[in-house]
Amino acid sequence: MAPYCPELKSTGTGSKVLNHGCPPAPPGSHRQLLGSWYILAVASGEKDFVVDKATKNIEGVMLTLTPENTLKVLSSRSRRERCHLHAVELTKQNSRWVFRNPSLGVLEYRVLATNFRDYAIVLTQLELQDEAFSTVELYSRTELASQKAMGLFTKWSKGLGFSSQQQATLQKDRECHRA
Repeated sequence: MAPYCPELKSTGTGSKVLNHGCPPAPPGSHRQLLGSWYILAVASGEKDFVVDKATKNIEGVMLTLTPENTLKVLSSRSRRERCHLHAVELTKQNSRWVFRNPSLGVLEYRVLATNFRDYAIVLTQLELQDEAFSTVELYSRTELASQKAMGLFTKWSKGLGFSSQQQATLQKDRECHRA
């Protein structure tokens, strides 16, 4: 079966990757990525990530579109034993699955691979305070990722230059994991 979104092409493994040469997707197809997700694994070039990765917990994320057609990312994570909600609105770029908000330090938010119903691999390029770095995150619709999704996360992370020390599978957090 052909992929629903013409900007995505099949890799033959059931996942899809960006195909920048495609015409625009039919109206409404972008909505497949919206809704509730869990972030189950992260690879990061952030300065203190390797030291702090053992303390990182699963995050809940809710993706919605605003009336202005910007992507709203609402995340929920534990910080100092409290649940911290964070919302950011990102403006769509020319490419179908690329968003940004440089004024908030989000230089790029790009969906690298997804099958929409189970997982998404997301690359974010950030510039916060004096530090510029990238992260790759594994989004999952459930609290437990499939082996296939974890394998794709590892493949993308390594392919983008992240060492195994810069990758972490996040811990369950019963208090704060829903956006």
